[in-house]
Amino acid sequence: LPLLHRYVRVRKETLGLDDIHMYDLYVPMVAEFDRTYTYEEAKAIVTEGLAPLGEEYGKILREGFENRWVDVYENEGKRSGAYSWGVYGSHPYVLMNFHGTLNDVFTLAHEMGHSIHSYYSDAAQPYVYAGYKIFVAEVASTCNEALLIRHLLNRTEETQEKRYLINHFLESFRGTLFRQTMFAEFEAAAHRKAQEGETLTASALGELYHKLNEDYFGPEMVVDPEIDYEWERIPHFYTPFYVYQYATGFSAAVAISSRILSGDETALAGYKKFLQGGCSLPPIDLLKLCGVDMSTTKPVDEALKVFGELLEEFCRL
Repeated sequence: LPLLHRYVRVRKETLGLDDIHMYDLYVPMVAEFDRTYTYEEAKAIVTEGLAPLGEEYGKILREGFENRWVDVYENEGKRSGAYSWGVYGSHPYVLMNFHGTLNDVFTLAHEMGHSIHSYYSDAAQPYVYAGYKIFVAEVASTCNEALLIRHLLNRTEETQEKRYLINHFLESFRGTLFRQTMFAEFEAAAHRKAQEGETLTASALGELYHKLNEDYFGPEMVVDPEIDYEWERIPHFYTPFYVYQYATGFSAAVAISSRILSGDETALAGYKKFLQGGCSLPPIDLLKLCGVDMSTTKPVDEALKVFGELLEEFCRL
């Protein structure tokens, strides 16, 4: 949490605020970098960014791009958002609505991560073992994003663009590693209260949620009373003990991407076995193939180290 408290201080100073409120977390720390991308450019950037995953992975990625795995643009009657879906025996499909933003480039990398994970698992496993568990579902997609951000940071010398890219990655950390863990802590505490025979009221849950926001965001943050009701609109709480897996998946993905970028061939070979694993092993054992042991604190510590380094770099720039 000290790193998150420091992030709040940096955000407050960067935005030039006397007081920082919860809603100020949603204001970009860097002015929108005036850069748009064509879909062809986005495909090329993603292909370059994921090159460390090897030629075979790149070949599958290009196959997806060239053979219409992706429903790219908005259309009448088409839903919003983005996802990857498919059935055993056929390659997956990606739905997205491309507008040419940096976020759309990351969405393309993210959803193709899901699709290629499914492609590998379906090819290597019989039907009964092909579908991977939710605990590892966000690892391949987030690993792609982590590789892509490093690629983009390495290829630009422009300070404003670097700040913009680092801000993007810092927000991923804040929204996934920290926020989802806070959600999980709230959920666990609420269930504990129920198990201990306490009556769960809206006001009691609001007090619990308010206190967690104070603990997580630290002494600089003004935690307004309105935040007490935010828990009511989080749909994931109706799927018990789901949210923590975003944080574990994100931590694992950052650790794996760091190993791959360091040139660790063992990690890369293990990652391919992980992608092929489906649910043939328990999730913890699948991740151990990549050298990531989620039964220890090490992957989370590694992810927090990356967050701290990015925050330092943002301040330096």
